[in-house]
Amino acid sequence: MSRSHTARASLLSRRDALRAEDEPVQETSRPSLSDRIIAAFHRDPRSAPHGTRNDAFLVLVLLVAAVCIGLFTDDGRRPDALGWTLLLALHVPIVWRRRRPLLVLAVVVALVVPYHALDNNHSAPTPAAFTALYTVAVTGRPLRTILTGAVVLVISLSVMLTVDTKQAVELLRISGWIIAVLFCGVDVRYYRQYVASIVDRADRAERTREEEARRRVAEERLRIARDLHDLLAHSITLIGVQTSVAAHVLAADPERLDRETVAKALDDISETCRSARGELRTTLEVLRACEHGDARGPLPGLDGVPDLVAAARLAGARVEPDVRVRQAPPAVGAAAYRIVQEALTNAVRHAGPEPSVSVRMYEDEGALHLSVTDDGTGPTPGGTPGYGLVGMRERARSVGGTLDAGPRPRGRGGFEVAAVLPLGGGTG
Repeated sequence: MSRSHTARASLLSRRDALRAEDEPVQETSRPSLSDRIIAAFHRDPRSAPHGTRNDAFLVLVLLVAAVCIGLFTDDGRRPDALGWTLLLALHVPIVWRRRRPLLVLAVVVALVVPYHALDNNHSAPTPAAFTALYTVAVTGRPLRTILTGAVVLVISLSVMLTVDTKQAVELLRISGWIIAVLFCGVDVRYYRQYVASIVDRADRAERTREEEARRRVAEERLRIARDLHDLLAHSITLIGVQTSVAAHVLAADPERLDRETVAKALDDISETCRSARGELRTTLEVLRACEHGDARGPLPGLDGVPDLVAAARLAGARVEPDVRVRQAPPAVGAAAYRIVQEALTNAVRHAGPEPSVSVRMYEDEGALHLSVTDDGTGPTPGGTPGYGLVGMRERARSVGGTLDAGPRPRGRGGFEVAAVLPLGGGTG
């Protein structure tokens, strides 16, 4: 199996998640008038924008209605100067009904009581009083609404009984309208709470979807970065080793130039460059691919380990493989392949000339055990840290496994990478 083919197979499976980032954002059209009206009805009046301005306009409408009722209906005597003053004054607090609904209702009742006591037109202040009652019901708890309605009825009946028994009986007869207004406000409040809960759940679900999408994109980017590292680091390391061999042969004894060795090193460099160029081209094609040709090849697996061993031997390493596992779930096989690839690359790069490397792989207690050890010195202390060890650990964790890497115990020397990958934890 060639590394170009495995690169394509690994990266094609990552492509779709990154497409979502490039999707054009559609512009949202301005909501229609009906949508704005529905939204205003669903919104809590206390949080509505321009509430005071809107209530000032509402007061003007209610005041015009009150004046018309006072002038053109025969429900008590027409208000005198004091009556008109009281009627005008009880409308003013409605401007602040959203901020202090109970206080506004209390002020309205305090002004309505003397207005009715003077036997002014009893229907004129009704729209304003009902508006204050409705505001209390739609913004407060049901128990508070019921108690408020009871207090208003008791006060109103008490005042009317002292003024006119007939009017008190009439007020008791129309008290159903007061109860209806209160229940209407309570019902609207519950409806708004229901709509708000639906919207809140939808918002939470949307945020969850967005967070999940961002998490997946981040994971795919990390995986692609890991694949690029695994694909190219191995080839670049081999090129460096082969170039060093050629340079050493040329500089060691120019008078007795080993042309055959130099030619072989240059041929190896050329072949490795072609392979690396093919891998890079395949990677870019996958990342730039559009909707066409979504072919998916198999993931690299344990059957590709002999190719890795051969490549490491080509770079001068003395590799002794001991692979007693032939099959594994696709995800586990791919993780093992990449771990061995990175471990061999590090051995060729850091273990010195012609390192002795051992690759062991066996199955025990439902897990794939692998180790790659060498007799070199390992990475240079204080050097710039790379991403190889981090990538190997991430690959092991991706299938539920663990990985340890570090110098071997004293007296033995070298560097060791050991991983345990559960065979039941990877399904590809």
